[in-house]
Amino acid sequence: MSGTQERKPDSDQRDAIERAKQHFGDLLVEQLARVEAMKAAEDWIDYTQVQPIIIGIVGGDGIGPMICHHAERILQFLLQDDVKAGLVELRAIEGLTIENRVKAMQTIPDEVLAEIKKCHVILKGPTTTPKKGDPWPNLESANVAMRRELDLFANVRPVKIPDQGIDWTFFRENTEGAYVLGSQGLDVTDDLAVDFKVITTPGAERIIRLAFDYAKKNDLNKVTVVTKANVVKATDGKFLEVAAAVAKEYPEVEWDDWFIDIMTAKLVDPYRRTSFRVVVLPNLYGDIITDEAAQFQGGVGTAGSANIGKRYAMFEPIHGSAPRMVQEGRAAYADPSSNIRATAMLLRHIGFDEKASRLEMALDICSLYEKKLAVTGRSNGASGAAFADYIMETVQDPNLQQRWQSYNG
Repeated sequence: MSGTQERKPDSDQRDAIERAKQHFGDLLVEQLARVEAMKAAEDWIDYTQVQPIIIGIVGGDGIGPMICHHAERILQFLLQDDVKAGLVELRAIEGLTIENRVKAMQTIPDEVLAEIKKCHVILKGPTTTPKKGDPWPNLESANVAMRRELDLFANVRPVKIPDQGIDWTFFRENTEGAYVLGSQGLDVTDDLAVDFKVITTPGAERIIRLAFDYAKKNDLNKVTVVTKANVVKATDGKFLEVAAAVAKEYPEVEWDDWFIDIMTAKLVDPYRRTSFRVVVLPNLYGDIITDEAAQFQGGVGTAGSANIGKRYAMFEPIHGSAPRMVQEGRAAYADPSSNIRATAMLLRHIGFDEKASRLEMALDICSLYEKKLAVTGRSNGASGAAFADYIMETVQDPNLQQRWQSYNG
Protein backbone atom coordinates (compact mmCIF):
# COMPACT_ATOMS: atom_id res chain seq x y z
CA MET A 1 0.00 0.00 0.00
CA SER A 2 1.63 3.22 -1.16
CA GLY A 3 2.56 5.58 1.71
CA THR A 4 1.01 3.42 4.40
CA GLN A 5 1.86 0.22 6.16
CA GLU A 6 -0.11 -2.82 5.00
CA ARG A 7 -2.67 -3.81 7.60
CA LYS A 8 -2.49 -7.41 8.77
CA PRO A 9 -5.63 -9.42 9.54
CA ASP A 10 -6.67 -9.54 13.16
CA SER A 11 -7.37 -12.82 14.97
CA ASP A 12 -11.07 -12.91 14.02
CA GLN A 13 -10.21 -12.35 10.37
CA ARG A 14 -7.53 -15.03 10.46
CA ASP A 15 -10.09 -17.48 11.84
CA ALA A 16 -12.53 -16.48 9.07
CA ILE A 17 -9.82 -17.00 6.44
CA GLU A 18 -9.04 -20.47 7.78
CA ARG A 19 -12.72 -21.42 7.68
CA ALA A 20 -12.93 -20.11 4.12
CA LYS A 21 -9.85 -22.09 3.09
CA GLN A 22 -11.36 -25.26 4.54
CA HIS A 23 -14.64 -24.59 2.74
CA PHE A 24 -12.84 -23.96 -0.54
CA GLY A 25 -10.76 -27.09 -0.11
CA ASP A 26 -13.89 -29.19 0.39
CA LEU A 27 -15.40 -27.72 -2.77
CA LEU A 28 -12.27 -28.54 -4.76
CA VAL A 29 -12.38 -32.17 -3.60
CA GLU A 30 -16.04 -32.35 -4.63
CA GLN A 31 -15.41 -30.80 -8.05
CA LEU A 32 -12.40 -33.01 -8.80
CA ALA A 33 -14.58 -36.03 -8.04
CA ARG A 34 -17.17 -34.64 -10.47
CA VAL A 35 -14.50 -34.37 -13.16
CA GLU A 36 -13.63 -38.04 -12.75
CA ALA A 37 -17.33 -38.98 -12.88
CA MET A 38 -17.72 -37.10 -16.17
CA LYS A 39 -14.76 -38.94 -17.64
CA ALA A 40 -16.33 -42.28 -16.71
CA ALA A 41 -19.90 -41.40 -17.82
CA GLU A 42 -22.01 -43.93 -19.72
CA ASP A 43 -22.77 -43.57 -23.43
CA TRP A 44 -25.88 -41.93 -24.89
CA ILE A 45 -29.21 -43.71 -24.45
CA ASP A 46 -30.72 -45.19 -27.64
CA TYR A 47 -34.47 -44.61 -27.50
CA THR A 48 -35.08 -47.09 -30.32
CA GLN A 49 -34.02 -49.79 -27.86
CA VAL A 50 -36.30 -48.58 -25.04
CA GLN A 51 -39.86 -49.86 -24.59
CA PRO A 52 -41.83 -48.24 -23.19
CA ILE A 53 -40.26 -44.79 -23.16
CA ILE A 54 -41.37 -43.40 -19.81
CA ILE A 55 -42.27 -39.70 -19.83
CA GLY A 56 -42.56 -38.19 -16.35
CA ILE A 57 -44.90 -35.22 -15.95
CA VAL A 58 -43.74 -32.87 -13.17
CA GLY A 59 -46.02 -29.87 -12.75
CA GLY A 60 -43.85 -27.81 -10.44
CA ASP A 61 -45.54 -24.95 -8.61
CA GLY A 62 -46.99 -21.48 -9.17
CA ILE A 63 -48.48 -21.48 -12.66
CA GLY A 64 -46.47 -24.63 -13.43
CA PRO A 65 -49.15 -27.27 -12.79
CA MET A 66 -51.63 -25.32 -14.92
CA ILE A 67 -49.49 -24.76 -18.02
CA CYS A 68 -47.87 -28.18 -17.74
CA HIS A 69 -51.33 -29.77 -17.68
CA HIS A 70 -52.21 -28.09 -20.98
CA ALA A 71 -48.96 -29.35 -22.50
CA GLU A 72 -49.66 -32.84 -21.15
CA ARG A 73 -53.11 -32.85 -22.81
CA ILE A 74 -51.48 -32.14 -26.15
CA LEU A 75 -48.82 -34.79 -25.53
CA GLN A 76 -51.49 -37.37 -24.68
CA PHE A 77 -53.40 -36.43 -27.81
CA LEU A 78 -50.38 -36.77 -30.10
CA LEU A 79 -49.12 -40.01 -28.51
CA GLN A 80 -52.45 -41.76 -27.88
CA ASP A 81 -51.77 -44.55 -30.38
CA ASP A 82 -48.22 -45.04 -29.10
CA VAL A 83 -49.47 -45.26 -25.52
CA LYS A 84 -52.07 -47.86 -26.52
CA ALA A 85 -49.37 -49.86 -28.30
CA GLY A 86 -47.18 -49.86 -25.17
CA LEU A 87 -44.42 -47.83 -26.82
CA VAL A 88 -44.80 -44.85 -24.51
CA GLU A 89 -45.96 -44.40 -20.91
CA LEU A 90 -46.92 -41.07 -19.34
CA ARG A 91 -46.38 -40.98 -15.59
CA ALA A 92 -47.46 -38.17 -13.22
CA ILE A 93 -44.91 -37.25 -10.54
CA GLU A 94 -46.16 -35.11 -7.67
CA GLY A 95 -44.31 -33.31 -4.91
CA LEU A 96 -41.92 -30.85 -6.56
CA THR A 97 -43.71 -27.84 -5.06
CA ILE A 98 -42.03 -25.21 -2.94
CA GLU A 99 -44.29 -26.20 -0.03
CA ASN A 100 -43.26 -29.85 -0.21
CA ARG A 101 -39.61 -28.99 -0.70
CA VAL A 102 -39.64 -26.74 2.36
CA LYS A 103 -41.46 -29.39 4.40
CA ALA A 104 -38.72 -31.89 3.54
CA MET A 105 -36.01 -29.18 3.64
CA GLN A 106 -34.63 -30.70 0.44
CA THR A 107 -34.23 -29.03 -2.94
CA ILE A 108 -35.68 -32.18 -4.50
CA PRO A 109 -37.30 -34.48 -1.92
CA ASP A 110 -35.75 -37.95 -2.01
CA GLU A 111 -38.97 -39.73 -2.95
CA VAL A 112 -39.59 -37.30 -5.83
CA LEU A 113 -36.06 -37.71 -7.18
CA ALA A 114 -36.40 -41.50 -6.98
CA GLU A 115 -39.56 -41.38 -9.12
CA ILE A 116 -37.95 -39.00 -11.61
CA LYS A 117 -35.00 -41.37 -12.04
CA LYS A 118 -37.40 -44.16 -13.05
CA CYS A 119 -38.30 -42.14 -16.15
CA HIS A 120 -36.37 -41.54 -19.35
CA VAL A 121 -37.53 -38.00 -20.08
CA ILE A 122 -39.32 -35.36 -18.04
CA LEU A 123 -41.87 -32.73 -19.08
CA LYS A 124 -41.69 -30.16 -16.32
CA GLY A 125 -43.45 -26.96 -15.31
CA PRO A 126 -41.57 -24.07 -13.68
CA THR A 127 -40.59 -24.21 -10.00
CA THR A 128 -40.08 -21.47 -7.43
CA THR A 129 -36.52 -20.59 -6.43
CA PRO A 130 -36.44 -18.64 -3.14
CA LYS A 131 -34.41 -15.46 -3.10
CA LYS A 132 -33.13 -13.40 -0.22
CA GLY A 133 -36.05 -11.71 1.51
CA ASP A 134 -38.61 -14.36 0.53
CA PRO A 135 -40.61 -16.07 3.27
CA TRP A 136 -39.17 -19.42 2.16
CA PRO A 137 -35.87 -20.89 3.39
CA ASN A 138 -32.98 -20.30 1.01
CA LEU A 139 -33.26 -23.60 -0.86
CA GLU A 140 -31.21 -24.17 -3.99
CA SER A 141 -32.91 -23.92 -7.37
CA ALA A 142 -34.71 -27.18 -8.14
CA ASN A 143 -33.64 -26.80 -11.77
CA VAL A 144 -29.98 -26.47 -10.86
CA ALA A 145 -30.26 -29.50 -8.57
CA MET A 146 -32.12 -31.54 -11.21
CA ARG A 147 -29.49 -30.77 -13.82
CA ARG A 148 -26.76 -31.82 -11.43
CA GLU A 149 -28.50 -34.98 -10.16
CA LEU A 150 -29.38 -36.19 -13.67
CA ASP A 151 -26.23 -34.75 -15.28
CA LEU A 152 -28.27 -32.71 -17.75
CA PHE A 153 -25.28 -30.82 -19.05
CA ALA A 154 -26.78 -29.27 -22.19
CA ASN A 155 -29.51 -26.65 -22.06
CA VAL A 156 -30.74 -26.29 -25.66
CA ARG A 157 -32.93 -23.30 -26.50
CA PRO A 158 -34.05 -22.63 -30.09
CA VAL A 159 -35.44 -19.30 -31.28
CA LYS A 160 -36.82 -19.17 -34.84
CA ILE A 161 -38.59 -16.28 -36.55
CA PRO A 162 -38.43 -17.02 -40.29
CA ASP A 163 -39.79 -13.70 -41.50
CA GLN A 164 -36.97 -11.89 -39.64
CA GLY A 165 -34.24 -14.29 -40.73
CA ILE A 166 -33.72 -15.44 -37.14
CA ASP A 167 -32.78 -19.11 -36.72
CA TRP A 168 -30.78 -19.48 -33.51
CA THR A 169 -30.03 -22.54 -31.40
CA PHE A 170 -28.31 -21.87 -28.10
CA PHE A 171 -26.27 -24.54 -26.30
CA ARG A 172 -25.92 -23.36 -22.72
CA GLU A 173 -23.68 -25.38 -20.42
CA ASN A 174 -25.93 -26.50 -17.59
CA THR A 175 -23.87 -27.98 -14.77
CA GLU A 176 -20.88 -25.69 -14.31
CA GLY A 177 -20.06 -22.00 -14.49
CA ALA A 178 -21.43 -19.56 -11.94
CA TYR A 179 -24.39 -21.78 -10.99
CA VAL A 180 -22.84 -25.12 -10.02
CA LEU A 181 -21.75 -23.72 -6.63
CA GLY A 182 -24.28 -20.91 -6.51
CA SER A 183 -25.60 -21.94 -3.13
CA GLN A 184 -22.16 -22.66 -1.67
CA GLY A 185 -20.59 -19.23 -1.62
CA LEU A 186 -19.77 -17.80 1.76
CA ASP A 187 -19.72 -14.66 3.80
CA VAL A 188 -16.09 -14.63 4.91
CA THR A 189 -16.77 -11.67 7.20
CA ASP A 190 -19.58 -9.16 7.51
CA ASP A 191 -17.79 -7.10 4.87
CA LEU A 192 -16.68 -9.81 2.41
CA ALA A 193 -18.80 -12.30 0.44
CA VAL A 194 -17.32 -14.71 -2.10
CA ASP A 195 -18.94 -16.92 -4.72
CA PHE A 196 -17.28 -19.48 -7.00
CA LYS A 197 -17.26 -20.19 -10.72
CA VAL A 198 -16.18 -23.55 -12.13
CA ILE A 199 -15.20 -24.60 -15.66
CA THR A 200 -13.72 -28.05 -16.28
CA THR A 201 -12.13 -29.44 -19.42
CA PRO A 202 -14.55 -32.40 -19.79
CA GLY A 203 -17.53 -30.20 -18.91
CA ALA A 204 -16.65 -27.59 -21.51
CA GLU A 205 -15.70 -30.17 -24.14
CA ARG A 206 -18.96 -32.12 -24.06
CA ILE A 207 -21.21 -29.04 -24.48
CA ILE A 208 -19.00 -27.52 -27.18
CA ARG A 209 -18.78 -30.83 -29.04
CA LEU A 210 -22.58 -31.17 -28.90
CA ALA A 211 -22.94 -27.71 -30.47
CA PHE A 212 -20.49 -28.51 -33.26
CA ASP A 213 -22.16 -31.90 -33.86
CA TYR A 214 -25.52 -30.16 -34.16
CA ALA A 215 -24.15 -27.61 -36.60
CA LYS A 216 -22.57 -30.33 -38.73
CA LYS A 217 -25.56 -32.71 -38.75
CA ASN A 218 -28.01 -29.92 -39.61
CA ASP A 219 -25.85 -28.48 -42.42
CA LEU A 220 -25.25 -25.25 -40.56
CA ASN A 221 -21.95 -23.55 -41.20
CA LYS A 222 -21.51 -21.49 -38.07
CA VAL A 223 -20.84 -21.90 -34.34
CA THR A 224 -20.36 -18.86 -32.13
CA VAL A 225 -18.59 -19.28 -28.78
CA VAL A 226 -19.48 -16.66 -26.16
CA THR A 227 -17.31 -15.88 -23.10
CA LYS A 228 -15.75 -12.98 -21.23
CA ALA A 229 -12.28 -14.50 -21.55
CA ASN A 230 -10.58 -11.12 -21.78
CA VAL A 231 -11.52 -10.43 -18.14
CA VAL A 232 -12.47 -13.77 -16.56
CA LYS A 233 -9.25 -15.36 -17.67
CA ALA A 234 -9.02 -18.74 -15.91
CA THR A 235 -12.55 -20.17 -16.32
CA ASP A 236 -13.74 -18.39 -19.46
CA GLY A 237 -10.25 -18.72 -20.84
CA LYS A 238 -10.46 -22.50 -20.43
CA PHE A 239 -13.86 -22.59 -22.16
CA LEU A 240 -12.47 -20.69 -25.14
CA GLU A 241 -9.32 -22.81 -25.23
CA VAL A 242 -11.36 -26.01 -25.31
CA ALA A 243 -13.55 -24.58 -28.06
CA ALA A 244 -10.49 -23.91 -30.23
CA ALA A 245 -9.35 -27.51 -29.75
CA VAL A 246 -12.75 -29.02 -30.57
CA ALA A 247 -13.19 -26.77 -33.61
CA LYS A 248 -10.13 -28.35 -35.24
CA GLU A 249 -12.10 -31.61 -35.49
CA TYR A 250 -14.88 -29.87 -37.49
CA PRO A 251 -13.12 -28.15 -40.41
CA GLU A 252 -16.41 -27.89 -42.30
CA VAL A 253 -17.95 -25.73 -39.55
CA GLU A 254 -16.93 -22.08 -39.37
CA TRP A 255 -16.60 -20.71 -35.85
CA ASP A 256 -15.92 -17.43 -34.13
CA ASP A 257 -16.00 -16.07 -30.59
CA TRP A 258 -17.67 -13.05 -29.03
CA PHE A 259 -17.63 -11.50 -25.58
CA ILE A 260 -20.94 -11.67 -23.77
CA ASP A 261 -21.45 -7.91 -23.47
CA ILE A 262 -21.11 -7.17 -27.19
CA MET A 263 -23.03 -10.36 -28.06
CA THR A 264 -26.09 -9.04 -26.23
CA ALA A 265 -25.85 -5.89 -28.33
CA LYS A 266 -25.42 -7.74 -31.63
CA LEU A 267 -28.54 -9.83 -31.06
CA VAL A 268 -30.60 -6.65 -31.34
CA ASP A 269 -28.61 -5.42 -34.36
CA PRO A 270 -30.76 -6.23 -37.42
CA TYR A 271 -27.69 -6.22 -39.68
CA ARG A 272 -25.68 -8.66 -37.58
CA ARG A 273 -28.16 -10.94 -35.79
CA THR A 274 -29.14 -12.97 -38.85
CA SER A 275 -25.57 -14.24 -39.16
CA PHE A 276 -25.76 -16.21 -35.92
CA ARG A 277 -26.84 -19.85 -36.06
CA VAL A 278 -25.49 -22.10 -33.27
CA VAL A 279 -24.28 -20.40 -30.11
CA VAL A 280 -22.49 -22.19 -27.26
CA LEU A 281 -21.70 -20.54 -23.95
CA PRO A 282 -21.22 -21.07 -20.19
CA ASN A 283 -24.12 -21.27 -17.79
CA LEU A 284 -24.80 -17.73 -16.56
CA TYR A 285 -24.22 -16.08 -19.93
CA GLY A 286 -26.54 -18.63 -21.53
CA ASP A 287 -29.26 -17.95 -19.02
CA ILE A 288 -29.16 -14.22 -19.69
CA ILE A 289 -28.80 -14.19 -23.44
CA THR A 290 -31.49 -16.80 -24.13
CA ASP A 291 -34.00 -14.69 -22.22
CA GLU A 292 -33.03 -11.78 -24.46
CA ALA A 293 -33.35 -13.98 -27.54
CA ALA A 294 -36.76 -15.27 -26.47
CA GLN A 295 -38.08 -11.72 -26.45
CA PHE A 296 -37.88 -11.71 -30.24
CA GLN A 297 -40.52 -14.44 -30.50
CA GLY A 298 -42.87 -12.95 -27.93
CA GLY A 299 -41.03 -13.15 -24.60
CA VAL A 300 -39.89 -15.81 -22.18
CA GLY A 301 -43.48 -17.00 -21.84
CA THR A 302 -43.26 -18.44 -25.35
CA ALA A 303 -39.91 -20.23 -25.14
CA GLY A 304 -39.18 -23.81 -24.21
CA SER A 305 -35.90 -25.47 -23.45
CA ALA A 306 -34.33 -28.91 -23.45
CA ASN A 307 -31.97 -30.11 -20.73
CA ILE A 308 -30.05 -32.99 -22.23
CA GLY A 309 -27.82 -35.62 -20.68
CA LYS A 310 -26.60 -38.99 -21.89
CA ARG A 311 -29.12 -40.93 -19.76
CA TYR A 312 -31.90 -38.45 -18.93
CA ALA A 313 -33.51 -35.40 -20.52
CA MET A 314 -35.86 -32.74 -19.14
CA PHE A 315 -38.02 -30.28 -21.10
CA GLU A 316 -39.45 -27.12 -19.55
CA PRO A 317 -40.26 -23.43 -20.04
CA ILE A 318 -37.42 -20.96 -19.64
CA HIS A 319 -39.44 -18.70 -17.34
CA GLY A 320 -40.28 -18.92 -13.65
CA SER A 321 -43.35 -19.95 -11.67
CA ALA A 322 -45.03 -16.50 -11.61
CA PRO A 323 -46.40 -16.71 -8.04
CA ARG A 324 -47.93 -13.25 -8.41
CA MET A 325 -50.28 -14.55 -11.11
CA VAL A 326 -51.44 -17.24 -8.71
CA GLN A 327 -51.89 -14.76 -5.86
CA GLU A 328 -53.95 -12.51 -8.13
CA GLY A 329 -56.12 -15.40 -9.33
CA ARG A 330 -54.83 -15.26 -12.91
CA ALA A 331 -53.22 -18.70 -13.23
CA ALA A 332 -55.93 -19.91 -15.63
CA TYR A 333 -54.84 -17.19 -18.05
CA ALA A 334 -51.14 -18.07 -18.02
CA ASP A 335 -49.70 -18.66 -21.49
CA PRO A 336 -48.84 -22.37 -21.94
CA SER A 337 -46.81 -21.75 -25.13
CA SER A 338 -43.49 -22.28 -23.38
CA ASN A 339 -44.48 -25.68 -22.00
CA ILE A 340 -46.02 -26.65 -25.33
CA ARG A 341 -42.88 -25.69 -27.24
CA ALA A 342 -40.90 -27.76 -24.74
CA THR A 343 -43.27 -30.63 -25.54
CA ALA A 344 -42.34 -30.41 -29.22
CA MET A 345 -38.67 -30.55 -28.28
CA LEU A 346 -39.35 -33.62 -26.12
CA LEU A 347 -41.11 -35.38 -29.00
CA ARG A 348 -38.21 -34.72 -31.33
CA HIS A 349 -35.67 -35.89 -28.76
CA ILE A 350 -37.30 -39.31 -28.39
CA GLY A 351 -37.72 -39.85 -32.11
CA PHE A 352 -41.21 -38.59 -32.95
CA ASP A 353 -39.99 -36.04 -35.49
CA GLU A 354 -43.18 -35.84 -37.56
CA LYS A 355 -45.37 -35.22 -34.51
CA ALA A 356 -42.87 -32.64 -33.24
CA SER A 357 -42.91 -30.80 -36.57
CA ARG A 358 -46.70 -30.68 -36.66
CA LEU A 359 -46.82 -29.30 -33.13
CA GLU A 360 -44.16 -26.68 -33.91
CA MET A 361 -46.04 -25.57 -37.03
CA ALA A 362 -49.34 -25.41 -35.15
CA LEU A 363 -47.77 -23.37 -32.37
CA ASP A 364 -46.23 -20.95 -34.89
CA ILE A 365 -49.56 -20.52 -36.64
CA CYS A 366 -51.49 -19.95 -33.42
CA SER A 367 -49.01 -17.74 -31.58
CA LEU A 368 -47.06 -15.92 -34.31
CA TYR A 369 -49.23 -15.72 -37.43
CA GLU A 370 -53.00 -16.13 -37.16
CA LYS A 371 -53.34 -15.18 -33.49
CA LYS A 372 -57.07 -15.93 -33.42
CA LEU A 373 -56.77 -16.20 -29.64
CA ALA A 374 -54.63 -13.77 -27.67
CA VAL A 375 -53.26 -14.92 -24.32
CA THR A 376 -52.64 -11.80 -22.23
CA GLY A 377 -52.22 -13.33 -18.79
CA ARG A 378 -55.46 -11.67 -17.73
CA SER A 379 -59.18 -12.19 -18.14
CA ASN A 380 -59.23 -9.83 -21.15
CA GLY A 381 -57.48 -12.59 -23.09
CA ALA A 382 -57.92 -16.29 -23.77
CA SER A 383 -57.42 -18.88 -21.07
CA GLY A 384 -54.55 -21.31 -21.29
CA ALA A 385 -57.05 -24.14 -21.77
CA ALA A 386 -58.69 -22.41 -24.73
CA PHE A 387 -55.31 -21.73 -26.33
CA ALA A 388 -54.27 -25.38 -25.93
CA ASP A 389 -57.54 -26.43 -27.58
CA TYR A 390 -56.80 -24.03 -30.45
CA ILE A 391 -53.42 -25.67 -30.95
CA MET A 392 -54.88 -29.19 -30.90
CA GLU A 393 -57.48 -28.19 -33.49
CA THR A 394 -54.71 -26.74 -35.67
CA VAL A 395 -52.49 -29.84 -35.31
CA GLN A 396 -55.32 -31.94 -36.79
CA ASP A 397 -55.68 -29.77 -39.89
CA PRO A 398 -54.82 -31.99 -42.90
CA ASN A 399 -53.52 -28.87 -44.68
CA LEU A 400 -51.32 -27.84 -41.76
CA GLN A 401 -48.05 -27.74 -43.70
CA GLN A 402 -49.48 -25.69 -46.54
CA ARG A 403 -51.07 -23.36 -44.02
CA TRP A 404 -47.72 -22.89 -42.27
CA GLN A 405 -45.84 -22.42 -45.55
CA SER A 406 -48.23 -19.67 -46.58
CA TYR A 407 -46.67 -17.57 -43.83
CA ASN A 408 -43.10 -18.66 -44.58
CA GLY A 409 -42.76 -18.28 -48.31
